Amino acid sequence: MKKRRAVIITTIALVVVIGAMGAYGVWRVLSAAPEEVSLDAAVAAVKQQEASNTDAGDEAVAGNKGTDAAGDAVSLNGVWRVDSETGSFSFEESTGSFVGFRVKEELAKIGATTAVGRTDQVTGELSIDGSAIQTVSISADLSSIVTNDSRRDSAARYALNVKQNPTATFNLTQPLELPQIDGSKVSVRAEGQLTVNAITRDVNVDLDAQLVDNTIVVVGSTKVTFSDYDVTAPSAAIVLSVDDHGVVEFQLLFSRK
Repeated sequence: MKKRRAVIITTIALVVVIGAMGAYGVWRVLSAAPEEVSLDAAVAAVKQQEASNTDAGDEAVAGNKGTDAAGDAVSLNGVWRVDSETGSFSFEESTGSFVGFRVKEELAKIGATTAVGRTDQVTGELSIDGSAIQTVSISADLSSIVTNDSRRDSAARYALNVKQNPTATFNLTQPLELPQIDGSKVSVRAEGQLTVNAITRDVNVDLDAQLVDNTIVVVGSTKVTFSDYDVTAPSAAIVLSVDDHGVVEFQLLFSRK
């Protein structure tokens, strides 16, 4: 009798543990995806970090409005490189530079969700001459893409074929005319070429940018069709369907060096 009771208790305990694991898995899948990129959020994070780096007795940096101490416009001419040191990076909240994707999927017994993947392994630069951005060149290491679940990380990297082609790039193909930069928000559309999985396509990218002290903050996105890049959505028993289209998004901080 005691042995039978021990077996029953052990079985119940296993059911509870398995149930808890299942609940945890569902929570992981349903946990809220990070918000879409936002210039306001990115600018606020940069300003907060700038404030924390400034001694309490220091005066505010006049360059925050695109002017020097005398009130004269500051020239932005030169090369600005992606700043990989400012801010922090995690799947849930990123205050630094990163690129990533968003795609809608349908999961069994769960419903519609948004899968998000991001990486902070980004390099690149832009050059400004006069009132135009003349060149932009950005590279991202997709083999470091992370999501909200390690199993999804592996599936996303496999779908992106990172073993053979880990690097995605964007290059501006037409100079980008800018209105006067005075510390306020600038919204423009950039023409360029996006390369993923060693396949290059022409894209239009909607950008929002703002000068904050000595940093140019840029966020943007472009819609993509994954099959255009020979990217096939990964399959799993729980995944009923995944859209063949999604969004590539980015948040980039540029500093002049």
